Amino acid sequence: MTTTIRPLQASDRAAWEPLWVAYQRFYEVVIPPETTDLTWSRFHDPAEEMYALGAFDAGGRLVGIVHAIFHRSCWLPRWTCYLQDLYVEADRRGTGTGAALIEAVADLARENGAGRLYWMTHETNATARRLYDQIAESSGFIQYRKAL
Repeated sequence: MTTTIRPLQASDRAAWEPLWVAYQRFYEVVIPPETTDLTWSRFHDPAEEMYALGAFDAGGRLVGIVHAIFHRSCWLPRWTCYLQDLYVEADRRGTGTGAALIEAVADLARENGAGRLYWMTHETNATARRLYDQIAESSGFIQYRKAL
């Protein structure tokens, strides 16, 4: 299947939002609309180190999304890139779309001088983990959260 990866533009919001909502449904979370609005605006603000890329099929339909955030690290002298969200429509899973989105973020990270790209997934996300185990190494770290 032919897939084109490119940065999402402001005009892509109507196509992006259903995938964003599906991603939230998959992880059983609900992000308030005002936070979604703020996030979308940050993707298009040059002062923000946040990026959104999309995978488009041969017909121009958005079939996958990925979000990336650049930040500093105490462990590395260069930027670090966090791949925060990755979602591919169910009918495109296993076709290389997810791997292409990850590689596009890796390219973006290299272009911006990052020394590391990392991401997380839920331990029960077996489909994603099969891909991740092929293209990256698990850090072995377990994430904890404290609500503030």
